[in-house]
Amino acid sequence: MSRFWTLLTHVHSLAGPVLMLLYPLYASVLAIESPSKVDDEQWLAYWILYSFLTLTEMLLQSVLEWIPIWYTVKLLFTVWLVLPQFRGAAFIYDRFVRQQIKQYTEGKVQQDHKPPECKGKGKKKSVDFIVPKKGEH
Repeated sequence: MSRFWTLLTHVHSLAGPVLMLLYPLYASVLAIESPSKVDDEQWLAYWILYSFLTLTEMLLQSVLEWIPIWYTVKLLFTVWLVLPQFRGAAFIYDRFVRQQIKQYTEGKVQQDHKPPECKGKGKKKSVDFIVPKKGEH
């Protein structure tokens, strides 16, 4: 039984890199080469979510190391994101990320359509420096 647990531990530790990196890298290359945009959206959404998950994990590392099943939960979540049967990455992107982007861009469009005398009020000078105005390069 000891050898079984040792084998299971090694399979578990290899499953993460394979499911989180190797398979998505391979599938992303296939998606770029295919004429369909559906798979492109799935894999771009995956990489966005994977980056966000990695950054969150880095920030919360001291808390997450106290949760013994964190790696298993992360692995199962990644399986759901990656497997084409579920298309979890595209689902989360459509439901949550796209909604946030739409709210941000709609607010930006409304700000751009204000009368000239209202523009710039409450706007910081540093934002003008970082984000160039339309027509400037």
